[in-house]
Amino acid sequence: MLHVSGRPIDGAARAILRLREMGHRLRFVTNATTKSRGELVQALGGLGIELSPDELQTTGAAAATALAGRRVLALTMPAIVDDLEELELVGESADAVLLGGADETSETNRVFSYMNLARAFSELDAGAELYCLHKNRWWQTARGPLLDAGAFVAALEYAAGVSATVLGKPSAAYFAAALEALDADAELTWMVGDDLESDVAGARAHGLRTILVQTGKFRQSDLDHSPFEPDAVIGSIADLPYWLDEHAL
Repeated sequence: MLHVSGRPIDGAARAILRLREMGHRLRFVTNATTKSRGELVQALGGLGIELSPDELQTTGAAAATALAGRRVLALTMPAIVDDLEELELVGESADAVLLGGADETSETNRVFSYMNLARAFSELDAGAELYCLHKNRWWQTARGPLLDAGAFVAALEYAAGVSATVLGKPSAAYFAAALEALDADAELTWMVGDDLESDVAGARAHGLRTILVQTGKFRQSDLDHSPFEPDAVIGSIADLPYWLDEHAL
């Protein structure tokens, strides 16, 4: 919603600044799994989007909370290990298996190799529980859509006969944490995103109002056939301050 493969959406930085000037409280809720929270803050700052680490909610931090005190086999991008440093990460005899997201480098091939997935299956077969940072099917890059980690989550669910607990969007707990951090009521809060399932459906199920942006993952054909209808559709994040000024109560 704010960038694609590190290229900022035109007007995104100005829009965030304007929202702050209008007095809106902001919470950046992401399913990104290729950088730690600190790295994400730094990367967004490089795009002119200034935020504090406390404003950014990541799936890695959610995993650290949900899996505290457990032995965890983590198939995640190495960059988010910093967010998982409080967990006991193991290679066998795990209580939980955690799957993260993919990235655009060859690192994805190593993390989701056959041997690693087979190791994860063995742990699940022995009784470990399956968790995932998210279950996205694909994500948008400058080269076009790329397969995301949801496919590997689904494969392990099928092979082991289990269901994964989703820690990021669209889980209710993730949206509840965002509302708690903002000290906000769901019906007075807007979720703005480009993903019909993770952003719109997840937020609506938790009582938030939703705005879908026509950048990033947006596909008109998906919207035309989706059972999930956002409260509004706008061109991009750049249009958000003006739309809220005209329409929000």
